[in-house]
Amino acid sequence: MRKRLVAIVTFTLLAGMALGQQSPNSGQSGQQSMPGMDMSGMKGMPAPADKAGDSANENDSDASVHAMHSMEGHMDMGPHMKMTSPRPPKPGDADRAQQVVESARKASEKYLDYHVALADGFKIFHPEVPQKMYHFTNYGYAMEAAFRFNPEHPTSLLYEKHGDDYKLIGVMYTAPKRFDEDQLDQRIPLSVAQWHEHVNFCAPPPDKRGEMISLHPQFGLRGSIATQEACDAAGGTFHPVIFNWMVHVYPFEKDQASIWSAERQHGDAD
Repeated sequence: MRKRLVAIVTFTLLAGMALGQQSPNSGQSGQQSMPGMDMSGMKGMPAPADKAGDSANENDSDASVHAMHSMEGHMDMGPHMKMTSPRPPKPGDADRAQQVVESARKASEKYLDYHVALADGFKIFHPEVPQKMYHFTNYGYAMEAAFRFNPEHPTSLLYEKHGDDYKLIGVMYTAPKRFDEDQLDQRIPLSVAQWHEHVNFCAPPPDKRGEMISLHPQFGLRGSIATQEACDAAGGTFHPVIFNWMVHVYPFEKDQASIWSAERQHGDAD
């Protein structure tokens, strides 16, 4: 009962709802959520954790993989991705941003060996599925980020896979999707960083879920549908915003442009 309540609370606060089984080869077990997701109530998408039985888990895993493939390569998202607007620098912005970088580097450098991250409770999102970048997510930190910003507790560690090894490249922070840009600026100054969120999502009806990863999809984050009207006409369910705010930081890079690269956020997958 206690675990059930924790699962429900986590869903409500963080809405990390792409639940799925981990690969037997991952060294982990149990359910997992896509970092930053808020997909509660989506037709054709994962059910809440408190409703997930064995068959639901299978459906949830399938749906989360489809969503992940839809996000592979932000440059293809067009009207489905929103970036915060750059702001003029204010006194103290550069120092605040540098403190985040130093905290991110300090928090993540111990995880250059990905086995240490696994041992500390970070979980790989769908390790069995080939991805450009893998999220190792700490769901306790994700819950904390719903209430306060702790730069020493990134929601996810970001890795590239090289053979059987993983190379640490950065971290991801999240913030509630209800935040406005002033609130995001308080966490990391918008004169330095650009947060992003995923918008105008048309969830397909259950019988068309696989269409999201087709070459020219209608549905999902690469889909041609980007309005309520078009989504209704196609039998889908429209969601103006589906994920929490996210920002990537690459603290091992040598210059500020590379550390906070908005272009790299476009190219990396969430």
